[in-house]
Amino acid sequence: MSSEQTPSQTVGPYFAYTLTPTQYGYNFSSLAGPRMVDEQTRGERIRITGQVLDGAGAAVPDAMIEVWQADADGRYPGAAGQNGFTGFGRVGTGTDPHSRFWFDTIKPGATADGQAPHLNVIVFMRGLLSHLYTRIYFCDADAQNADDPVLGSVAASRRQTLIARREETSDGVVYRHDIHMQGPLETVFFDV
Repeated sequence: MSSEQTPSQTVGPYFAYTLTPTQYGYNFSSLAGPRMVDEQTRGERIRITGQVLDGAGAAVPDAMIEVWQADADGRYPGAAGQNGFTGFGRVGTGTDPHSRFWFDTIKPGATADGQAPHLNVIVFMRGLLSHLYTRIYFCDADAQNADDPVLGSVAASRRQTLIARREETSDGVVYRHDIHMQGPLETVFFDV
């Protein structure tokens, strides 16, 4: 058995080059990007934006975020009638001057199993030996959030770390959500 580290056990130059090449200007196709919809996609257009913040509150310039979500009817991609909706997005924080991530998508519907509208999130960044799982819920879905079994499993004092704030902008609806890796505002991460 080898004791050498593999790419999943150490941080290397893999994110930009292989997972988000188009965003970083490499001449390769990206499997996914920050735009998860097209003109045919049904639902309320939204932008999710935020930063990954380290324990000192500084923005992490080399994180990568992946999201997976249901469509406006609460169905994950693969179901019939989801024209133009991928349900999956991936973006690095390294090309934004403020180390932000962003996703142009639609507001998801509640899923059939009674979960409130949410995005499933995976965080990759320097210093992590394995990626982390979390969720983004919406501040304007209070009734659904109150009945969500996953959100309900989180201590009441920590639930706000999973809820995005809605902002009306000249470009449309934006939900702001920062991911805190450590500290008093540390985001809840799930052991999946």
